[in-house]
Amino acid sequence: MQENRKRLFAISDLHLPGGKDKYMDIFGAQWEGHFDKIKVDWVSRVEDDDIVLIPGDISWAMTLKGAVEDLLSIGELPGYKVLLRGNHDYWWSSISKLRSVLPEKMYAIQNDAILIGNYAICGSRGWAITEGETAEADKKIYDRELIRMEMSLNRANAINDGRKIIAMMHFPPLDNSCEDTLFTSLFEKHGVSYVVYGHLHDRGTLSAFCGVKSEINYQLVSCDYLGFKLFELGDF
Repeated sequence: MQENRKRLFAISDLHLPGGKDKYMDIFGAQWEGHFDKIKVDWVSRVEDDDIVLIPGDISWAMTLKGAVEDLLSIGELPGYKVLLRGNHDYWWSSISKLRSVLPEKMYAIQNDAILIGNYAICGSRGWAITEGETAEADKKIYDRELIRMEMSLNRANAINDGRKIIAMMHFPPLDNSCEDTLFTSLFEKHGVSYVVYGHLHDRGTLSAFCGVKSEINYQLVSCDYLGFKLFELGDF
């Protein structure tokens, strides 16, 4: 595996069709041909040894078989790709089965971590606690995702040999009020350098926190928020 540092990019919420007639332009004209836009930018900027983080909502497929075409489409693009599950990735169930169909240089994070280049990459989906009837169920999922994130962070630290720790989430770990959360506390405890996340679209992006908190960089990377171009993490 490539150990020399190359550039690090991120983009989430690709929402590929999963073999369905699921066209994203129903969510606005900006989504028309969105993956073609992403691919043009990706191919023009990413080299074979660069790394692209994809924190969730990858395919609308309901089964792994239905998602394979989308995974192969991503796999044809240059660079190492690191995937994380989003709330719409229903096809992501057995991690061993998923890993068995992933193309070369594509990796899936689930309760663990991976070393690529100068980075230890980890993460978990996260969750949001809503008000009302679902609050109790949301709290259980949120707490479970905290456990999964700590498992992943522990693994990153166990295998790390001085590289920077990058965490992926699908749900936002905090909002623009910049209040501490249980997730941000975990990141601070485990020495994370950068957190990328997705999930937010349209007006929801107004609540996103993008910046530095307690010496940790946070960045929303939903593809529509980025104008269907990859975000480059740059120097940090």
